[in-house]
Amino acid sequence: MVLSQDTVFEQIRSVTPARLIGSVTQTEGMTVSATGFPAPIGSIAKILQPGGGAIRAEVIGFRGDKTLLYSYADLTGVRSGSRIELVQTVPWLRVGDELLGRTVDAFGRTIDDLPAPVLPARARYTHQCPDACSRPRIDTILSTGVRAIDGFLTVGRGQRIGIFAGSGVGKSMTLGMMTRYTDADVIVIGLVGERGREVNDFIERNLSREGRKKSVVVVSTSNEPALQRLRAAYTAMTIAEYFRDQGKDVLFLFDSLTRLAMAQREIGLAAGEPTTHGYPPSVFTLLPRLVERAGRAAVGSITAFMTVLVEGDDKNDPICDAVRGLLDGHIWLSRKLSTRGHYPAIDPIESISRLMPDLCTKEHLAAAEKMRRLLGIYADNEDLISVGAYHAGSNPAIDEAIAMKPIIDRWLCQNVDEPSTFQQSLDELLAMFS
Repeated sequence: MVLSQDTVFEQIRSVTPARLIGSVTQTEGMTVSATGFPAPIGSIAKILQPGGGAIRAEVIGFRGDKTLLYSYADLTGVRSGSRIELVQTVPWLRVGDELLGRTVDAFGRTIDDLPAPVLPARARYTHQCPDACSRPRIDTILSTGVRAIDGFLTVGRGQRIGIFAGSGVGKSMTLGMMTRYTDADVIVIGLVGERGREVNDFIERNLSREGRKKSVVVVSTSNEPALQRLRAAYTAMTIAEYFRDQGKDVLFLFDSLTRLAMAQREIGLAAGEPTTHGYPPSVFTLLPRLVERAGRAAVGSITAFMTVLVEGDDKNDPICDAVRGLLDGHIWLSRKLSTRGHYPAIDPIESISRLMPDLCTKEHLAAAEKMRRLLGIYADNEDLISVGAYHAGSNPAIDEAIAMKPIIDRWLCQNVDEPSTFQQSLDELLAMFS
């Protein structure tokens, strides 16, 4: 494999220039204070244990003449005076086509009990976002295989969409449907802060055999240290960028941005940051830095669907507000719909795709707008209709909304094992209002 000049220079710069050794002076939770260790922020170090083992840690800041490191593992066995050695100043990730079909951890190591893949390329975790002026316009539709999204919230290749929902409303099921039926070339799935039980459930239940072959799953469960969960997000995005740079259209599914923000909050508080609305400033710096790495490039694209856990179904949660302003659209999953057995529980009135007007025909937009209008009319008068206070014939618009509501609901509902394409969704939508 021939490496570009820029890649060679980056690899040379990543080599540790000299052996740097410090010592532990204090620990607080997962944070270690070290003296005599002036390593730059983001450097990887190892803390040597008396028994001969070592714990990986990352430099997260400074306090006076002390260097602050956050550990990737429990600090059991570390004592005052334990030696700290610099491992590398620029962390790299090994990548390659053999990652397809595999499950990896936050460091890119396979955890699926299969032979380790041969990965010839290396990429930086902290890759810079594409320049704003060099991004091509998004002008090609991506089929997700979810009828309500393809027909009503059409998404383009390179678009970033948020899926907002409370716990247990069907975020994972909606993501799973996309992995089964999308027409993307590669799928990269980041499961950050998930319950350990749900990882195998998602892989074995939601990923089809064909979908598994073109997918890479990056996992960091809720019991792992905050820094490891943060690293998993960068690992997933770095892998997606590798396939994008091969000219592939990548579907990037990330669950969830809220748990990522919580991980960064732990790290920020450990470094002594103040908080705003319960979160330190570094959280609101992290989110756009990760989100902006997705999108369309000169070759290939990364279409991102990122979930946001809405605590207590509060739409004014600070993370919800911040993420909604960063993305190119949002999909709200309704607890009210999910309790009625309406899946996927997408609320079409509250959801929007900002690029749909640029991607769809006038006929498509007119049909989607009429559906939105009828659903809004029905929602405004639902109480009157439910108690029988509305009399048929009083208002033609309400009469039409009542007549069309069951037809629209049947179209919006879709079983997990029910395949769909963009063209099928469009044909059915147009026929509904013909």
